[in-house]
Amino acid sequence: MTVGGIIDALSAYNRDTTARLAINPFFPMAHRLGGVEKSEDEHGRPVVYIAESPEAEQFPLPPAVAVALTWQGPVEPPPPPRRRRGATGPNAGQ
Repeated sequence: MTVGGIIDALSAYNRDTTARLAINPFFPMAHRLGGVEKSEDEHGRPVVYIAESPEAEQFPLPPAVAVALTWQGPVEPPPPPRRRRGATGPNAGQ
């Protein structure tokens, strides 16, 4: 993703909306952002790094966000437990 792509994606939201970084699809967590730094990659091209907050506070990622990011499928609640049926047949209850 490029800086332009990030700007385009974020331009749909109010400037006062909190931004967090979603990390690790296998253990989804949200991290507070702490800063932006420019550097270069191994080929001398510019790269921008988005850093985690110095407080390093993280939160569980809401399941709906993990689903929207396709990190996991929708999860259905388990069905209610079924009552056991009594025995039937010629020797029932013996």
